[in-house]
Amino acid sequence: PAAGAGSEGCKALGALLSGIAQAAYHGNAALTAELLRGQLYPEAAPEEFAALRAKMGGLLQSIASADMDLNQLEAFLTAQTKKQGGITSDQAAVLAKFWKNHRVKIHESLVNQSRWDNVLKNMNWRVDLKSQSRHIDQINTPVAIVEMELGKNGQESEFLCLEFDEAKVSQMLKNLSEIEESMTALTQTT
Repeated sequence: PAAGAGSEGCKALGALLSGIAQAAYHGNAALTAELLRGQLYPEAAPEEFAALRAKMGGLLQSIASADMDLNQLEAFLTAQTKKQGGITSDQAAVLAKFWKNHRVKIHESLVNQSRWDNVLKNMNWRVDLKSQSRHIDQINTPVAIVEMELGKNGQESEFLCLEFDEAKVSQMLKNLSEIEESMTALTQTT
């Protein structure tokens, strides 16, 4: 039977999709084409396996980049089964099941890969009374101590500690309010 047919073929195809996703979306470079072919399709000719892997990788990329919901997925896969040189209904079922189970993780991975810089992972704050200062009139004034944890997922975080007096907190809140207004205006126009 052709690669991907029957119950064993469905299991192998699900494992192939998993391998493709691990390599493409989760940075697992150890899952090479040779390893996948050897483990999952040892009887398949290298070019037959390469064609199957390329087809499934392309379909998964289309599904993932559009972050398809279940209705879009069903329409997309149905169209693929009707296309000349497309996929079988068994392969479509395996793709659908795989996407239902892995959509969230793949989407998160794509979002993380598309970030170009650090993100705010966490923020802690407290308000203290200043007990020492070069200027006597600043003693016993409240100050906000803000600690921000910055970093990329999977990498060690950096910590940034800032001190704000009341005027700086007001300025920061004003700036954040302007950012929020800009974002709201953008989401309402799209």
